[in-house]
Amino acid sequence: MTTDISPQAIALADELRTALHHIFRRLRQESDNDPAGLTLQQKMLLSTISQQPGIGVADLARQEKLRGPTMSGHIKALEALNLVKRDAPDPEDRRRSGLLLTEHGDTVLQELRARRRDWLARKLAQLPPEGAAALRNALVYLNEIGE
Repeated sequence: MTTDISPQAIALADELRTALHHIFRRLRQESDNDPAGLTLQQKMLLSTISQQPGIGVADLARQEKLRGPTMSGHIKALEALNLVKRDAPDPEDRRRSGLLLTEHGDTVLQELRARRRDWLARKLAQLPPEGAAALRNALVYLNEIGE
């Protein structure tokens, strides 16, 4: 443990980590009942491909800390569900083609995100005005920490 950190900062870090853990767990649970029946890993891959269109399978495997053959299996499953497609081969390296979401994949991902957002919005709507204001003010600092 670092001795130059105040006990108050350590206590706040513990409380914040616990609160975020509970919120993330509930958000994941909200998308567990999705009609697409995707695994958590598949949902995470869709999100990553959405954020990094054209990412290669090898790069995706490294980023997600998965072995190449394991990632290939995930991608084949997503392709079979018409959620992901391969882009045209790279002219520099014909073996490499990037991954893109299909229109169906984008729709499924947007529905998952909407389900999570709506759950969170319902919870936030139940807060007293001062609680919502406190969270709104805290966002500036949470975003700063996350950068």
